[in-house]
Parts: sequence; structure tokens; C-alpha cells
Amino acid sequence: MKNILLDCDVILDLFLDREPHAKYTAYLLSQIDLQKLNGFTTAVIISNVYYILRQISSHEKVIKKINQFLTITDILTIDKQILLKAIQSKFKDFEDAIQYFACETNGQIDLIITRNTKDYKNSSIPVLTPEQYYKSAQ
Repeated sequence: MKNILLDCDVILDLFLDREPHAKYTAYLLSQIDLQKLNGFTTAVIISNVYYILRQISSHEKVIKKINQFLTITDILTIDKQILLKAIQSKFKDFEDAIQYFACETNGQIDLIITRNTKDYKNSSIPVLTPEQYYKSAQ
């Protein structure tokens, strides 16, 4: 079973029902719920999702959505060593570097799912958009 990291933009696509992207993220989450994929994210991603959703919704509604999401996904560890690797890396986006090195350090993430693939050009872990993953699974 593949272990995938779901990046912030992908989670927001679902929660904000951003079409056409939301349907591809919904497919990924259904595969996680059916235990055909293992879904992962990071505390940084969850914090960012909360911050963005909180701008348009109540604390209670946002927490409910995040809690539901966390019932089927796991959280990768981020520690000082991961932050130092991110700082010293060639990634142009610091936040994406953190996600990448959390995946690399975990050692079991097979795929990073993001719509922001250009920021992961230095990744040794394959990177796909939700739509690319969906089409490859059909």
C-alpha cells in the first residue's frame, strides 16, 4: 500500500470545494478511507489549513473538518533536524522544504501529492497532482 503526503493546497481544494480539483482530492481521501492508500500530512500543513479556513468560517466548523480529516490520516514528525535540512536545502519554498524533509526522514513516503509540483523539483520522492494520480490509477 502506498504512503502519500497530502499537501496544504490539496486539502484546501477539498475543504473549499475548489473545482475541478476537489473531486480528485475526494478520490484520494476515499482511497485512504478504504485503506487502499495511507494518507499523511504534517502539523505545519494542518496549522496552515486551520489559519486559511478560519478566515472564512468559525473555529468550531474548522476544527470539526480538521478532526474528521485526522481520523483517516497520520502526521509526520517535524523536528529541529528537519528544519535545519530545509534551511540548508535548495528548495525555494521553505514550507515545501519542511514537508519534503519530513517525508524523506520518515523514509516510507512513496509519493507527495500537491498542485504545487514546481516547488518540489529537487525532490527524490515522486510528486504528482491529485489529477495526475487519479488518471494514473484509472
